[in-house]
Amino acid sequence: MSEPSPHQPRHGDGKQSLTIRLGHEEVVIRQRYEVVSIANDILVAMWFLAGSVMFFFPDWQTSGTWCFVFGSIELLARPLIRLTRHVHLLRMHGGNYAIQEATQDF
Repeated sequence: MSEPSPHQPRHGDGKQSLTIRLGHEEVVIRQRYEVVSIANDILVAMWFLAGSVMFFFPDWQTSGTWCFVFGSIELLARPLIRLTRHVHLLRMHGGNYAIQEATQDF
């Protein structure tokens, strides 16, 4: 078995760690999409919470239904944000993007 490169950090248990180098522009792009995704998730929660509370009052049930519709639209926005991020990074890196893609789901 060959020795690891001196440039590859090792954990205390002897296992090698994986280091992925990202450029400044890519980090900024990933952070922006993550912030948009988090804001979208907060909006989803707010729409569904408001709609749920409104359903306790008969006079507000129609408004509550509309809140659920808006929340559902926001749920659709989540995969569109992820797809847009994926396409943006793919254009930036070309075919090498898939190698560097993190498993984070945002």
